[in-house]
Amino acid sequence: MGAIFVDCTEELTRVIKDRKLPVPDAITINEGNPTQADLVAMCTQAEVLLVEHTVVPPAVLDACPSIRAIIFMGTGAGTYVDLHDAAKRGVQVYTTPGYGDRSVAEHAFGLMFSAARKIAEMDRTIRSGVWSPVGGLQLMGQKIAVLGLGGIGACMADLASGIGMEVAAWNRTARDHPGFVADLDEALENASVVSLHLSLNPETAGILNARRLLLPKRGFILVNAARAGLIEEAALLQMLAEGQIGYAALDVFPEEPLPAGSPYVSLNNVTLTAHAAYMTDAAYEQLWLRTVKAYERL
Repeated sequence: MGAIFVDCTEELTRVIKDRKLPVPDAITINEGNPTQADLVAMCTQAEVLLVEHTVVPPAVLDACPSIRAIIFMGTGAGTYVDLHDAAKRGVQVYTTPGYGDRSVAEHAFGLMFSAARKIAEMDRTIRSGVWSPVGGLQLMGQKIAVLGLGGIGACMADLASGIGMEVAAWNRTARDHPGFVADLDEALENASVVSLHLSLNPETAGILNARRLLLPKRGFILVNAARAGLIEEAALLQMLAEGQIGYAALDVFPEEPLPAGSPYVSLNNVTLTAHAAYMTDAAYEQLWLRTVKAYERL
């Protein structure tokens, strides 16, 4: 059963090599960022695609009818594959959850600290030749609304609790977690920090709308290391400008890489990272091992 890993990154290539991870003989690894034309050219005989970060549009499946399964290396497969279209074709789409829970939570935690103490802002001003110390927020005792209590959200909630924050953790279904709050608005009410850890689907798209963004404290910190579509972008930008959101720390964006002229680049009250929350060697190792296991189960 021929498989092609269409978009292996340099980091994952290094981890596979350095840690001597298994690579089944039937899997061909392509490094880089393939275009749609590249995908068609390399996948005409493939039965299985392994996809880390590349969108696979219906046109590729049209041109490559041999494809019968896609293993998406992560959890948000719907962002990269039209799941309804794939299902109509009989193409099974699999995910590899759980590989980077700790890594993503630690990145979100780091973004929160950076926002609370304006670390990126001071770094920029010092590099520009200006010495201007800026005060920040002590997180101990502050309320954090953690939205989503899967593996990543639960880890984030536990980390926040560990430094003395008041955790209000919401999930669409009940969770056996000490911070669980059944009502989303209640979780957001008067929060100093809001951290997103939800999957993106029709029920969660735009879940942080203009009304809900008014529920936390004025000047609150917003952390998003999940999916950009969870937040209404127009409301996000407006409330950053008006000060309702004091600081946004973002690892995900509506369009990636950020296009020229993106409004986020010019905002001083935003810290940006390049969709890198999951990128640690430990997470990459688990990602590859879980991907190989998913392939071997086919």
